Amino acid sequence: MEKLKVSLVSLGCPKNLVDAEVMLGHLPPQRFEIIVDESQADIIIVNTCSFINDAKEESIDTILEVADYKENGACRMLIVSGCLPQRYQEDLQQQLPEVDLFLGISEGARIVELIDRQLGSDSSTLEIGAPDYLYDHTTPRVNSSPAYTSYVKIAEGCSNRCSYCIIPQLRGDLRSRSIASVVAEVRALAAQGVTEINLIAQDITAYGRDRQDGATIEGLLKELVKVEEIVWVRLLYAYPDGVSDELIELIATQEKICNYLDLPLQHIDDVILKQMNRRLGEQEVRGLLERMRTRIPDLTLRTSFIVGFPGESREQFDKLLAFVEEGHFERVGVFRYSREEGTPAASYPNQVPASTKKSRLNKLMKAQARVSFAKNRALVGRVEQVLIEGYSDETDLLLKGRSARQAPDIDGQYLITAGHADVGEYVSLKITDSSEYDLIGEMIEE
Repeated sequence: MEKLKVSLVSLGCPKNLVDAEVMLGHLPPQRFEIIVDESQADIIIVNTCSFINDAKEESIDTILEVADYKENGACRMLIVSGCLPQRYQEDLQQQLPEVDLFLGISEGARIVELIDRQLGSDSSTLEIGAPDYLYDHTTPRVNSSPAYTSYVKIAEGCSNRCSYCIIPQLRGDLRSRSIASVVAEVRALAAQGVTEINLIAQDITAYGRDRQDGATIEGLLKELVKVEEIVWVRLLYAYPDGVSDELIELIATQEKICNYLDLPLQHIDDVILKQMNRRLGEQEVRGLLERMRTRIPDLTLRTSFIVGFPGESREQFDKLLAFVEEGHFERVGVFRYSREEGTPAASYPNQVPASTKKSRLNKLMKAQARVSFAKNRALVGRVEQVLIEGYSDETDLLLKGRSARQAPDIDGQYLITAGHADVGEYVSLKITDSSEYDLIGEMIEE
């Protein structure tokens, strides 16, 4: 029997990517061949995001784009999975008749059963259950990242109730895996050649709070650093009030834990933070930053902010702008507030005009660009360990790589002007120049 060719497009965050990889892992290779070229695929899967308006628009645009392959390609079945159908369900079924099968957050493990059922049907099908699925170390999964790196999702869902956020409604309350399960997955990945582990969850500092076995992020890290083959363990998406002194100490003292933390703060004004239902105010945030910088002087901090939250005055934005200009962060992501139906903030008065949000985003990003440039310039002359990722996208005359201070896909890169090494190899690099987001260097002997 000829294999069905399957192509998958995954949108949104790395947490979504892991969901897509689990889905692919459930496709038996005896029946399915995973390919990259959508035009040659019998089945196209679009794994969607609907966190904010921009993500919804990207999802819809992608679905309509690949739907063309049903007429001008080999596609026999178009599947849309993930957050968008979980959130909108019947609306999508009416508005996107091109789609043959809609899957929710928890249906990925049933992909073969649902494909088989749909192959015998002439109408679109909706399969949306409660968002209660949680994969573990026994779950089949295809790692679509480069062979040396992988994301590991340690928990699903979120029990925080930020007033602007739809995630708890889409993905349910916090559900943490056991420490044993996470460690087993990391050991299996290490046996396959993975040396960099990026731990992800909606809030990694909440890890274990829902369990009755004493699991914590600190306890998990103490076990993961024992996995001999792993070189880097990186922490992504840490809710600030969950960053304990013990966690700070582990980052400072454990060589394998990257001196890097993604710490979404969202704002610095106390009134806005309270309306966002964030649990730390300005003074607590500043105290946390001071403790972290004091104990880990070489820490790389990434954060995100929301501009144009309902009621945000010019003075409150100026306070946020001044906070960014103080230079606390190596990396900053900025989002325009997105009015999401079903969230408390959607009904708040004094919604900010779109033009004002756009202007504030641009001002904040320009301010951070100056900070990032200065921080990168300060690194010139240093020697750092860098993971080789291949040739530069701009020229095959230069290798590219990342250091522990750069997460995959979202941070800058190193461009390497001298020396040679294989992909996945760690080398010593002397930094010779910099730009706002990238660094330039040459390999040196240890």
